[in-house]
Amino acid sequence: MGSVSVRLNDDEYKLIHDYVKINNLNLSQFIREVVLDHIEDDLEMSKEFTEKILAAKEEVRNGKVYTFEEARKELGI
Repeated sequence: MGSVSVRLNDDEYKLIHDYVKINNLNLSQFIREVVLDHIEDDLEMSKEFTEKILAAKEEVRNGKVYTFEEARKELGI
């Protein structure tokens, strides 16, 4: 089992300490859950982003392809 040390300024320490005390939480468990939740959220966002990119690529592959002249005509130039 590993451990992590975090440096906090006095205000940050007091805020976190008071929060866990008021909510009757274990400090180590609280910090572990917050960090793991953040990682999970970040990975989920990465998954959604990847899915959007893949969908966009698929749309490009299946979309209409214009010649240069067709594009100029469509754009009116």
